[in-house]
Amino acid sequence: MIFLSASIPTPGKESYYQTADAMAIQAAVRATVQVVVPKARLIWGGHPAITTIIHHTIGRMQADLRDLVTMYQSDYFKAVFPKEHRFFTDVKTVAETADKKVSITKMRHRMIEENDFKAAIFIGGMKGVEKEYEIFRSAHPQALLLPVASTGAAAKTIYEQTPEQHDNRLLHDHEYVSLFQSLLQAYL
Repeated sequence: MIFLSASIPTPGKESYYQTADAMAIQAAVRATVQVVVPKARLIWGGHPAITTIIHHTIGRMQADLRDLVTMYQSDYFKAVFPKEHRFFTDVKTVAETADKKVSITKMRHRMIEENDFKAAIFIGGMKGVEKEYEIFRSAHPQALLLPVASTGAAAKTIYEQTPEQHDNRLLHDHEYVSLFQSLLQAYL
């Protein structure tokens, strides 16, 4: 199982938005799906922009690979689930709570702690990606951690805080398919 933590920063979140490369984030998410899904289960939290990218990428692949992805979602957002949500066959929801922050935190812990991950990919993102990195690192200390710094935003921050722990190609390489094939080959 491979974990994906990603989002596209929005204006107003300036510390993330200023360094984010939206095109690179989209390309890296597509490459993640192309490399991981044919060979392993990909699990992510249902951020609407990322869910849409994953939906479109799987829809363009030669085989129907929906059964190899698992999306976690908080029922807190049930009223605004994107239409692509219905495309996926394995959606795990976390019980609704009136508190958005509590709901998202519960979803993150359940998503990360109840699965046996071998690696995690962190792309773009904001504070949520940083939180998922910390939860993941604690829950899966032996797993491979790939903060894709070339996508900017939270992934770049994570990479910069621990550069000695990560392959420097994560900072410079934009050929994401070949990058992930190389870095993940032992995990797929």
